[in-house]
Amino acid sequence: MLINFKVSNFMSIDQLQELCMISGKVRGKREHLHISRDISLLRLSTIYGANGSGKSNLISALEFAQETIIQSIPKGYINKYNRTNKSNINNSSHFEFHIKIDKKYYSYGFEIILNKSSIVSEWLYELSTDNHKIEIFYRNLKDKKFSLGKYFINQDILNRLKIYFDDVRYQDSVLFLSEMNRNKSDLYKKKSDLSVFRNVFKWFDSCLDINYPDKVFSNYSYFMKKAYSEEICATIKAFDTGITNFKIIDAKREELNNTVPENILNKIWEKLEKEIIKSKKQNLDVDAIGVILRSNKDFYIFEVNKEYDIEIKTIEFEHGNCGTFKLSEESDGTRRILELIEILFSENNNKIYVIDEIDRSLHPSLTKQFIKSYLNSLGNRKTQLIVTTHESRLLDLDLLRRDEVWFMNKNANGNSELYSLEQFNERFDKKIDKAYLEGRYSAIPNFREE
Repeated sequence: MLINFKVSNFMSIDQLQELCMISGKVRGKREHLHISRDISLLRLSTIYGANGSGKSNLISALEFAQETIIQSIPKGYINKYNRTNKSNINNSSHFEFHIKIDKKYYSYGFEIILNKSSIVSEWLYELSTDNHKIEIFYRNLKDKKFSLGKYFINQDILNRLKIYFDDVRYQDSVLFLSEMNRNKSDLYKKKSDLSVFRNVFKWFDSCLDINYPDKVFSNYSYFMKKAYSEEICATIKAFDTGITNFKIIDAKREELNNTVPENILNKIWEKLEKEIIKSKKQNLDVDAIGVILRSNKDFYIFEVNKEYDIEIKTIEFEHGNCGTFKLSEESDGTRRILELIEILFSENNNKIYVIDEIDRSLHPSLTKQFIKSYLNSLGNRKTQLIVTTHESRLLDLDLLRRDEVWFMNKNANGNSELYSLEQFNERFDKKIDKAYLEGRYSAIPNFREE
């Protein structure tokens, strides 16, 4: 789970800003929290702000950090430092995460001079509940300080680590966490203290799910779980989309020619054929072989049957007595709801969904209904949802806790500042949607008449 995220010197963000998922002083709606013995974490945060306030830049900061960790420093960011201060071109940008994995807590982060794509420092600590931290590793390329902490006791592991550490000691384009997860799967076959590198990396790779308005984020995989079919139908009906049922149907390769480029189809076919050959040689289960192809308006599943034939399936929706409709025939709003429902049925209990402009293509009542459905679905799940939105109808203390509402506002210097509704200490019966639109919390457009 995400505890907090800190960032500085990135796009419109100058000084260090923090999105914190630790619960505040609010007493009500404790069912919204994931409560453990040591900490209570929010499972929802909504971020408000005017257009251009920096909400999307905060999401971009999360994505930049994730991509740098999982792959490498992405291209196109050399001018993404904060340019309101000219000296920032040579100043490092700071990205830091406090996360919870199972019952352990970690702090991981790095600093980078974006204009040079040069990593300045990187660190990983295990955090204890009494505010102590155990160093796992620390790199400071600027001061040439490098260390492996007291986390590792086994001398054989330490010797091995020092070799890996020396390989990237002076490489300012490579994160050590990334290097410890590049072509080293054999390293983690046996449980050891080294697993910390795998676990933290997997958190960024598998748990952090970042989405933009123009990015397809759901594979509709929940439709494939027959055990959920009635519940899925009931959920879809609750959103008044007109859909009364759905069915998975066979599709022919020829049918895809008008919607899927031939080169992509060929690549999918080649990949599956290689997997089939491998499966035959090693006598593997063919049920594990498959590909989901998803675009904005189409959804296809390629899977291999017991006879090793490749089958293509797609989805159709029933609208009462009006017949069946393809995904591409559904409205933008319906497709958006079908994507969001994935969050309600996800079997990955540790996902952190980050969605920029969750209200895109949705009627205001639908956005509110989805947030209600999400909060009602939580139970004991560790799922977290972080969204940016303009939908003021969510600003309702009957629906949300004060600490679940954040504002992003640009100050007089044009820099984005992030702050929580919690700091205003509003009464539970305060009409915060009205107060927000009246400008009490700033973070709204400031119109000027010439």
